Amino acid sequence: MTGEAVAAADGELRCPWGLSTEDYLWYHDTEWGRPVRGDDALFERLCLEAFQSGLSWLTILRRREGFRSAFARFSIPAVAAFTDADRERLLADEGIIRNRAKVDATMANARTLAGWRAGELDELIWSYAPDPVGRPAPKTLADVPAVTTESTALAKELKKRGLRFIGPTTAYALMQACGLVDDHLADCVSRPTPA
Repeated sequence: MTGEAVAAADGELRCPWGLSTEDYLWYHDTEWGRPVRGDDALFERLCLEAFQSGLSWLTILRRREGFRSAFARFSIPAVAAFTDADRERLLADEGIIRNRAKVDATMANARTLAGWRAGELDELIWSYAPDPVGRPAPKTLADVPAVTTESTALAKELKKRGLRFIGPTTAYALMQACGLVDDHLADCVSRPTPA
């Protein structure tokens, strides 16, 4: 595989990773790279990206409903109120990734975010979106970075404000998933046509 856009069964060109499974195809075509706004929605993506660290994104996608159920649909106030009993429940829940450090970070992050004003997480994350002007569309997967100066700065700011389990690579994956950057390949059908 060259890393270039590939024709799918419907004849449309897509990013090659999006064709490896039906789960990826749906995620690629309907969600990845599209703008996500709102504190709880961004908290969910931040948590899922942290849980993905060291694992396949497919593992997370296939357990996403389990995560949503286990973590109160990622309502920041609800997760912030989780107790030690909730922690033990989560660590026994086979519908999620039962990693103690990631569970603890999710609960701690919710407690931190519960002290922020409404909209503050959304504003902070989106303030690190790079200007798309002059940012060329990647032609191959090799043109897609794993880390950028913006993701490094975002991770640093989130850590400074007390959030855990977020580094520059996780921050960039969040930026890609939530539409702060558009890393669909230049020939991909999911890349918006310039106005």
